[in-house]
Amino acid sequence: MFLLTVLCAPKLYREFGWSRGSISFAVSVNLVLYGLTAPFATALMERYGIRSVVCGALVLISAGSGLTVFMTSQWQLVLCWGVLVGLGSGSMALAFAGTVANRWFVARRGLVTGILTAGGAAGNLVFLPVVGLLAEGPGWEAAALTVSLAVLAVVPLVLWRMRDRPEDLGVLPYGAGPEHAPAPAPPPGAARRTLRALATASRSGVFWLLAGTFAICGASTNGLIGTHFVPGAHDHGMEVTVAASLLAVVGVFDLVGTVFSGWLTDRYDSRRLLAVYYGLRGVSLLFLPVLLSDSVHPPMLFFIVFYGLDWVATVPPTIALCREHFGADGGVVFGWVLASHQIGAAVVAYAAGAIRDTTGSYDLAWTSAGVLCALATVMVMVIRRPRPADRGAPVVTSPART
Repeated sequence: MFLLTVLCAPKLYREFGWSRGSISFAVSVNLVLYGLTAPFATALMERYGIRSVVCGALVLISAGSGLTVFMTSQWQLVLCWGVLVGLGSGSMALAFAGTVANRWFVARRGLVTGILTAGGAAGNLVFLPVVGLLAEGPGWEAAALTVSLAVLAVVPLVLWRMRDRPEDLGVLPYGAGPEHAPAPAPPPGAARRTLRALATASRSGVFWLLAGTFAICGASTNGLIGTHFVPGAHDHGMEVTVAASLLAVVGVFDLVGTVFSGWLTDRYDSRRLLAVYYGLRGVSLLFLPVLLSDSVHPPMLFFIVFYGLDWVATVPPTIALCREHFGADGGVVFGWVLASHQIGAAVVAYAAGAIRDTTGSYDLAWTSAGVLCALATVMVMVIRRPRPADRGAPVVTSPART
């Protein structure tokens, strides 16, 4: 959803005279609130149900996008696209994928997490050309209203078809045996439980390693490429709609890469998978400054395809590591790890815009992100496999091959 801001940014520059840094600030607010809302949304889903939380989130996103057509000041952009859309997106986010996988599946959780995660990320990117055409044609107001109405139209479908638990349909979770017993409802106090899970997890070095590497993940995807690839390519003479189409291709291959990553997560050591993902991502970012030009050429297409395969491939193994190390609180802990992802994205979204305003180029931002990805490769390999006594509660997972 924050990518709407990115596509409309050139129009906002011209209409309001706002700098790249000021518009990037609205994106940063969106990303921070997206992340900080996620752990509380996970607890709320477990307490009040997935359907109620998702409906509320969709209404917030629709309102935030639609109200922008009335804005005249920068603070209103921050309020609508930053605060309202950030809170709504964070209330669904990747916490939705983790909660659904944990409730509805015992077997193939990694694969399911990959499919749900890929669907969300790919949806963001695949519709970029349509939004880009609306922004370039009728105007950014038409793009914002289209997104608002499309999101609002999903609410009746959620109320009609979505269920909170398998038991609501009289079935067992996929892969569960006849001895399966439904998890008891969590006690009241979603906020207390969320903060308690953070306090417990923060005493573990594993939590900080996961949070640090996922912050780098957010910095190198949503914060950098998602926010600045289109204006960066436009700086080299590429049309905005062409650059947006390249990000749409990222979305298509993201679907393939993340589903495959989920399949791998059910079979192999999550730490090694993450090390490969971050390492290859870092190398690709170091080459990006020499790949950007005014047209699409084969090396750029290779970068786009590769980055798509790697975009959110990190999510299934990261969720798996949270389950392995933090047991019953794994979903809530992942919400906090996701918060670090969005904080990293927010910092780089603003910093890259400031670098562009100061130096006239994004080159320093691309290469710095590549170095950070190399650091994440080292960090993830420091994580040790959990001992049974270290886990918060028994968790059924497929054995990983080492």
